[in-house]
Amino acid sequence: MLGLGTPMLKDAHDGGARAGTLDLPQSELEELGRAFARLALEYLSEPEALPVFPETSAEKLSGLFGGGLPAEGLGLEALTRACAEVFRQSRQNGHPRMFGYVASPATPVGAWASLAAAALNSNVTSWRSAPGPTQIEQTAVRWLAELIGFKGEGLNETCGGLLTSGGSMANLNALFVAHRTQAHDASRRGLWGERAPATLYASDQIHLSIPKAADILGLGREQVRVVPSDEEFRIDVRALRERIESDVRAGLRPFCVVASAGTVSTGAVDPLKEVARVARDNSLWFHVDGAYGALAASTNAKRALFEGLEEADSVSLDPHKWLYTPLGCGCLLFREPERARAAFKGTEEGYIKVFEREEAEAFAFWDYGTELSRPFRALKVWATLSFYGVKRVSAAIEEDCATAAYMAERVRAAGDFELLAPATLGICCFRYVPAAARLELEDEGQREETNARLDRLNERVMQRVQRGGEAYVSNASLRGRFALRASITNYRTTRRDIDLTLEVIRRTAGELEG
Repeated sequence: MLGLGTPMLKDAHDGGARAGTLDLPQSELEELGRAFARLALEYLSEPEALPVFPETSAEKLSGLFGGGLPAEGLGLEALTRACAEVFRQSRQNGHPRMFGYVASPATPVGAWASLAAAALNSNVTSWRSAPGPTQIEQTAVRWLAELIGFKGEGLNETCGGLLTSGGSMANLNALFVAHRTQAHDASRRGLWGERAPATLYASDQIHLSIPKAADILGLGREQVRVVPSDEEFRIDVRALRERIESDVRAGLRPFCVVASAGTVSTGAVDPLKEVARVARDNSLWFHVDGAYGALAASTNAKRALFEGLEEADSVSLDPHKWLYTPLGCGCLLFREPERARAAFKGTEEGYIKVFEREEAEAFAFWDYGTELSRPFRALKVWATLSFYGVKRVSAAIEEDCATAAYMAERVRAAGDFELLAPATLGICCFRYVPAAARLELEDEGQREETNARLDRLNERVMQRVQRGGEAYVSNASLRGRFALRASITNYRTTRRDIDLTLEVIRRTAGELEG
């Protein structure tokens, strides 16, 4: 199929073979492939065969996998048994009741494409290092931009970007380019003083990767100016505008506004159109952190929520979340990719210097991001979109959102649950509230003590449910309250799974109260 021909057997005496090799005879190679294919196929075909979370401990895992460095190989049979045990001792992202984090199952197509990419083992630094994989990544990036309605500047409206390890690296790259670009523009116009701190703005619901990136870039976490969110956990645009104006009067140097296209706590989408206007009025870089939610812009049901996304200077999103591709695969898009290239200028000397004359063949990803060595991440994205098509992928995302809305309805209708945030996308946040506590919450004098007791109860409920293996929810802190959080990014999850999960939580709470 590949047209590689018949493997040529080498004679160890003619200098064409080496004594120390890791190659395998064809029969062993095929047996190895069948063994690992069986493991993957069993897991992909029976997602509920294992509990969501294993009955295990750190001590047990140390005994299983913490042995000494082997001098001799295990052999295929022992290795296969050990790998099967790894599957059994893992949290099952593929399980339809795995709601703990934004952790989607891998599609079969994505999983096999990852295997193929690993076998090829291309280092996708530039076109000259990996012509085919580079073209695949450029195509995948363009498709992702089209999927969410993000267009570039210029006559052909083509944006640019690259794939990253995840949303955190995408956000770090975006803030570096934002700061370098704004500093250059402001310096050219004589607007920034020498010593005034550079500041960026985000809501109190922003992902932890934003202050972390500010720290890494040497700006300091204190320069992330936190703006309050409204009742629906979206950034307060009026407060944002006032904070920027106040900081300018105080002599600070605002350079960037970060909006969320789906927060990880509740799935809230900031009013992107209004935030874009604030950024534009103040000549600031506008970055949208859409690592969790941006891909929901591909659906008819949710597209209106993302109005204004097309005005961003940069957007991060994660195919390994809502495109259901295997980890780790994030993406960073630039409306004007040449601004990113200018920010990284001066990194192309030495052994990586490119001598190709044709523009397409002189392309290098290190001009747009921090990585030099880069795995072939794009094949799983390209293969997923090629195999399923946009309509089928978008339908799966839309169904996840509808399932979260169903959960919110069930919570709202129940007498012993309380909804703590709107189910805007695929996340539902709620808590267990027994009847007696509901009455106490109506009494202002008892409310604070009752809320504290409910926080402790729901925390214990979450921990026991997680270890029980039937379902898995995580937590969020919302307006000082402990929330049970169910994140639905799973094409296998049904409404029956929602009902079962709520019943598990209710039963667990009853046991703890008893």
